Amino acid sequence: MESDWTSLIPPLLAILLAFVTREAVLSLAVACVAGVLLMGEGLVGVSGLVTRSLGTEGFIRICAIELCIGVLVAFFQLSGAVAMFTARSERWATSRKKVGILGWFLGVFIFFSDYFSPLFVGPTIRGLTDKYRISREKLAYICDSTSAPLTAMIPITGWAAYICGLASQSEWVGGTEQAIGLFIQAIPYNWYCFLAVLMVLVVVSGIVPDFGAMKRAERRAIETGKVLRDGAVPMMGKELTELESASSSSARTNLFLNFLLPVLIIVVTNTLTFHYLNSPKVLESFMLACTVLGVVLWLQKVGTLSGIMQAAYAGMKGVLPAVIILALAFCINTVSREMGTAKYVVSLADGRLAPALLPAAMFVISAFVSFATGTAWGTYAIMIPIGLPLAYEFSGGEAGPLVLGSFAAVIGGGVFGDHCSPLSDTTVLSSLGSACDHIDHVRTQLPYALVVAFVAVCLYLVVGMSS
Repeated sequence: MESDWTSLIPPLLAILLAFVTREAVLSLAVACVAGVLLMGEGLVGVSGLVTRSLGTEGFIRICAIELCIGVLVAFFQLSGAVAMFTARSERWATSRKKVGILGWFLGVFIFFSDYFSPLFVGPTIRGLTDKYRISREKLAYICDSTSAPLTAMIPITGWAAYICGLASQSEWVGGTEQAIGLFIQAIPYNWYCFLAVLMVLVVVSGIVPDFGAMKRAERRAIETGKVLRDGAVPMMGKELTELESASSSSARTNLFLNFLLPVLIIVVTNTLTFHYLNSPKVLESFMLACTVLGVVLWLQKVGTLSGIMQAAYAGMKGVLPAVIILALAFCINTVSREMGTAKYVVSLADGRLAPALLPAAMFVISAFVSFATGTAWGTYAIMIPIGLPLAYEFSGGEAGPLVLGSFAAVIGGGVFGDHCSPLSDTTVLSSLGSACDHIDHVRTQLPYALVVAFVAVCLYLVVGMSS
C-alpha cells in the first residue's frame, strides 16, 4: 500500500483502547479488524491476516518458546525448587528493598536473552515479592526493564548480531567486523538502555521514590496486601501460579539438579551456539532444558510419569493468555508493516533533520515507530539503513560522536518501544513472568520509561550540538 496517515490508525487505536478498556485482547482484535478494513479487504480479510501473521516461522518459534517456559516453570514448582530458592534467598532478602535488589541482580545476570530474563526472574522471586507486599506491577517493571535494555548493549547477544548485520550493509561501514567495532564504540552513547537499567536499581533501592500509577499500585500492595488490583487478569493462568509441589519432593529437592542445571543448560547452549553458529538457539535450549529436567524429576521419583506430564500440561495452559495476546500482536504488526506505518513516520522527517538535531531525532522517531509497531527489530530494519548513512554524510564520513550518537539513539529508541508497548512480545513476556495484568504493567512502567527517554533526548541534543 501507499503509506499515508491512515497507516497510524490501527496501532494507535490498539494502544488507546488498551489504556481505556484495560482489555488487551479486545483492543488488539478491534485494531486488527480496523486495519483489514482500511486495507480494503473487508471482514473476509481477517482470516487472511491471521494466516499471514501466524503461519510464519517467527511466530511458531516464539509460541513454542513460551510453551516450553510454561513447562519449565511448572517443573520448577512441582519439584519444590522455587520454594527452596525462595527460602534460601530469604536469609539475605529480608526487606522489600533487598528483594527488589535481588530481582534487579537476577535480571542483570541473565543478560543474554530478553526472552528468558523476565520468564526466569518473575517466577523465581514472585513468592518473595508477594510475601513482602511488592506489587506485581513493580515485579513486571523489574523484569522488563532489565531485559531488552540490557541485552541491546551487550555485543555477544542475538540483538548485537542482528544490529551489526544491518549496519554492515552500509557503504560507509564496510563489513561485519567494522560494524561490530562501531557497535562497541556506540555503547557509551546508548544512554536510554543504560539509564533504564540503572533506573530500576535506584527505584527498588528507594533512592528515587515511586511515582504515578506505580506509586498507587505499591500503596495498594503495602496497605491491603493485594499484589494485584481488584479485577486484574494476570497474564499467567491459575493452572501454573497455583500449581503445588509434589508431596514427595520436599525431602528430595536438589537445588542444583532441579533449578540451576536447567538454567545452566539454557545459558551454555545459547552461548555456545552464538559463538559457533552466530545465532543463539533459544528454542532448542529451552526444549533441551525441559527434557533434562523432566527426566531428572522422574528419576528422583518426584512424581509418576503421568503426574509429571500433567504438570507439563498445566504449564502449557498457564501461558495460553500470553500466547493469545502475542498472536494478536503479531497480527497488528503485520497490519502496520503492510500499511507502511513506519515508512510514513520516517517520511514526515525526511529533509527536515539538521545535523545538530540528528541523534535526538533518530531516538524520538525510533521510539515512536517501535512503540506503535511493538517491534524493535522491525524498527532497526528501517531506521539503521536511513539514520547511519545520514549521520556519516553530516560528519564527513568520520565515525565521530555524531555517528556513534545517532547509531546508539536508534538502538535505544527501538528498545523503548520494545519494552514499553502493549504490542511488544517482550512486554507480554514480562507480564507473563510476573503473573501481572498486561495493561497494568504497561500503565505503571511507561512513566518511568518516559522519564528516562526525556533524559536520553537531552543528552542526544548535547551530542548533536557539540558535533
